Amino acid sequence: MVRYFKSILASQYEASLCMLNDCIQKCPERHWDGMIGKYPFWMVAYHTLCFADLYLSPSKKEWRARAIHPRGYKELVDERPSRRFEKGEMLEYAEFCRQKVGEAVEWETLSSLKGPSGFRWYKVTRGELHLINLRHISHHAGQLSAFLRRVEVKPRWVGSGWR
Repeated sequence: MVRYFKSILASQYEASLCMLNDCIQKCPERHWDGMIGKYPFWMVAYHTLCFADLYLSPSKKEWRARAIHPRGYKELVDERPSRRFEKGEMLEYAEFCRQKVGEAVEWETLSSLKGPSGFRWYKVTRGELHLINLRHISHHAGQLSAFLRRVEVKPRWVGSGWR
């Protein structure tokens, strides 16, 4: 049963990240700074990928800042990142997160999924944290998708896996 759940989890992470990636890829350069609420398109994409990356880690302590996080963890929690990020950087980060899904899901066991999330501010199980992470990615992919549709760009729906 755990193997089955892990395969579904990985497939849905891939589908969510694929839809996010599609939005990033299809965003015309002239709309990269287009506003979604009070944040530009690129910042919504960056925020989404940062937290996907964080919550795919076993804990905050085990999360590793990358070059795309010039100020480390502070880059994630401050309202604004330290600089504007380009489309190519976001596409590379999406691919990194996609690869991280395989590693993150692979090490899960029944006891780890039923255990604590690994993040003190989330008083849920690790299994539920994965579902929260998926909802977060999907929420922001939906925002980016709605924005793109308003500027006559047609992002696609992906039901499972990376397509």
